[in-house]
Amino acid sequence: MPDPTNVFPRETNRELKATALRALRGSFRRTLFPLMISRIAAGFPSPADDYVEKQIDLNTHLIQHKEATFILRVSGWSMRDVGIFDGDEIIVDRAIIPSDGKIVVAAINGELTVKRLRHVGESVHLLAENPDFPAIVLKEGEELCIWGVVTRVLHSV
Repeated sequence: MPDPTNVFPRETNRELKATALRALRGSFRRTLFPLMISRIAAGFPSPADDYVEKQIDLNTHLIQHKEATFILRVSGWSMRDVGIFDGDEIIVDRAIIPSDGKIVVAAINGELTVKRLRHVGESVHLLAENPDFPAIVLKEGEELCIWGVVTRVLHSV
């Protein structure tokens, strides 16, 4: 029996896999995290401030349009040079109007992919952020649907 959460047939070279695709709606348990007023050095250590500026709700911080926001799990390395890696989860907002230069989730002939949207003259290009992957230039007769704009990347360290 096929996996209902996988939007790609097994034989395709998939770029993006949707797992348990559902809108982020309903009631969220509100959890507040402390937001520190000082920045943390990624190079040399700096003196720690014990001052909390305010509390931050991650739902409010990460999600602009709750009813139109989804989380998708990425499969593949075509966007690695912008920090989107295999296994990462991306937050996708369908309420944001896609524009030139945005990273989008697009359906090309019914198959989902995550790429950078570029308008070149009269044509639309979907660019990988990895030189090992070619740009996708739509040909006559191909269907393109911009499914949403990527707003955040979530990955483990």
